[in-house]
Formats: sequence, structure tokens, C-alpha cells
Amino acid sequence: MAVGDVTMPHMHVVKGVKIGSTEAYVRYPNRRDLVIFEFVEGSSVAGVFTQSAFAAAPVQVSKQHLTENATRYLIINTGNANAATGDIGLLNAQKTCEKLAELAHVQPNQILPFSTGVIGEQLPIERLLAGIQPALTDLNDHAWTDAAYGIMTTDTTPKGASEQFELDGVLYTMTGISKGAGMIRPNMATMLGFVATDAPISQAMTEQLLKTTVEQSFNRITIDGDTSTNDSCIFVATAQAGGETISNEHDPRYATLLEVLQRVMNRLAQLIVRDGEGATKFITVAVEGGQNTQECCDVAYSIAHSPLIKTAMFASDPNWGRIVMAIGKAGVPALDSSKVQVWLDDVQICRDGGAAADYTEEQGARVMAQAEMTIRVDLGRGTAKDTVYTCDLSYDYVKINADYRS
Repeated sequence: MAVGDVTMPHMHVVKGVKIGSTEAYVRYPNRRDLVIFEFVEGSSVAGVFTQSAFAAAPVQVSKQHLTENATRYLIINTGNANAATGDIGLLNAQKTCEKLAELAHVQPNQILPFSTGVIGEQLPIERLLAGIQPALTDLNDHAWTDAAYGIMTTDTTPKGASEQFELDGVLYTMTGISKGAGMIRPNMATMLGFVATDAPISQAMTEQLLKTTVEQSFNRITIDGDTSTNDSCIFVATAQAGGETISNEHDPRYATLLEVLQRVMNRLAQLIVRDGEGATKFITVAVEGGQNTQECCDVAYSIAHSPLIKTAMFASDPNWGRIVMAIGKAGVPALDSSKVQVWLDDVQICRDGGAAADYTEEQGARVMAQAEMTIRVDLGRGTAKDTVYTCDLSYDYVKINADYRS
């Protein structure tokens, strides 16, 4: 079960976006597993992708198509990642685009394909191609929740975020979905995220907004430290709600737009952690007092990735020595341990590099018993800070991944 409030909100319609889905039986019977997004002509579309050397075939094709033509469609299948599939995998990704292009009367390079699921198996391409027409027939403007279900793999719940906001008296919408529960440590310059707005944004600003907000959202989460071959996040601006185009940071509407998009991205990213495979705890790791952001992130990820810390969290065991162990191995140059402070929520467990004199095991156990908590670290060497979100490591994580292909 997911941790905390993971309720799907009311998913507001984004003008200029239609979504269709169907049961193509790519892997799973009796569930939606093929999703198509259609964007109105003239939409600005930006993407960021995994940096894995084994980037999946659809990632390779999508990155190429984004540079060649104006994107009109996305097509996403679940159950099969089409990764580590060689030339056949690339051909199948291209065939998918060609078939959708034929039916939708656009060019193949106006389509971005996405896949998620088992790595190293070839797509059941005939079943996937046969599902394209039913998904197109299903296109409508209020199918965001259906799409959220249609891109799930080991997720236990669909993930969505949606807001409406005003700029100069015009009402706009920002709506998005994501998927992911395991193999999660995005490194985007198995998660997927798709966000759209009907605000008018130039292509260059769409790209900049995506890169800025991804850095503090999808690039600040980890479940197991494994970066997928298929990580992708797409941001679309259709401009269908009207208004003058936002084309630079000096536009007075930019700050509000950035704030709303960051909230939506943060929610979608954190929902992935809350639904981490077998997760029972949602953990914020906040590191401050660094000389730069990088060393704060290094310490935060060292804590968030440690199986010793994650299993202690699952057991509600306030074994704080594991936290200072992770800080020590993070590689911060010339770190003075005597200046390091550590808290569990409001309880200081480590003061000046040693056990806080007023700390008791009962205080730590109280915090660790919570479903949500913050590990806060002050390195005592500067003003930089950063935050990473993670979860515990439970018996169910092992069971889910041991049985993943069965």
C-alpha cells in the first residue's frame, strides 16, 4: 500500500489535449496498457530522458523525433520496456510510429513512443499495432485518469496532479500523470511523467521550464538507487487557453507559471516514492550547511540509498549510527565530523559529531514509528542545501522484484 495521501485529484481538462487508451494485451490481460496522447497543432513539446547507456529503443527514437519535427502524438505501452532489444527493438519502435502516423494522418517523426516494463524482451508488436486504432477511437479530453492507470506497471495506485491558475485574468490548467514504483533513481538531463498546460509558452521556454522543474522533482527521488533504461518526462504547452506567448523569464507571468509547474512536478515525483515497491515509510532527507549543492546531494543520496538505513526505517529502529556512517562515506572533501548535526524530525540525535546528550532511544523510536519523517543533516561548512525523497526497504520489495516476471 502507498504511504500517505495518494488520492487522484480531479483532473482538469487541458485545452488542446486528447487522450485515448485500450487493452492491447502487451503483457497484462484485462487492463488498459496502451495510451495515446494527441496535441493540437502548434503545441510546444519538450522532453528529458534517461542517461543510461542502455537507453531503450523508444527513448532513442523519441529523442531523435523531438529534434526533427513538431510533435503531435505520444504513444505509451506498459508491460514491456523494449530495452536491450537491439535492432529489432528500434525497428519495432519505428513501426509503432509509422502505424500511428498512418492512422492519424501525420508524419512518423511527429510521434514520440514510450515503453515501460520488463527489460530484454521483444515487444509483442502485432498486438501493440492492433491496439492503436481502438486507442485512437477512444480519444477524448477528459481521460487523464484512464491514462494514469494505463501506464502503470508494479504501481499500486495511479498518480496524477492538476491545478488551475490565473495569469492576467486568464484561467489556465496544468495537469499531469506519472508512473513508477521500482528501479527509481531518475538521472535525466522505470519512471515516466507527462504534464501539459494550455498556457501559451514558447518552445525555448517550455524546454527551460521542464529542465528547471525536473531537477528539483524527478531528479530528487530514489527508491532503490537504480536508474531505468526508460526514464522520460514530457512537458507540453498547447496555448489553447489564449493570451500572449510567454517567451522569457522577465515576463511577469513567468514566476507564477514556474511555481505551479514545480508544484505539479513535485507532487508527481513524490507520489512515485510514496508508492515505492513495498514501501511503508515516506522519508525526506534534507541536507544543509554544505559548501555547494553537489555535496549536499551526495550526502542525501548516500543516506537515501543505504540498505542499512532503509531496513532500519522499515523496522522503526532508531539506529542513528547508520546515518552518520552514510554521511561519512559520501565523499565530502575534508568534512569535519565534529561540526555535523543530525535530527530525526525535531529530535536531535547527533550533536557536534557525537550522540546528543539529551537524546533518548524512546524519542528516536517515536519518530521512527511514523509513516512520514525527515532526516535532517547540517554539515556545518557552508550555506548550500538540498533535499531528496526516498522510502524504506521492506520484505515486500524483495518479494515484488523476485516475482516481477511471473
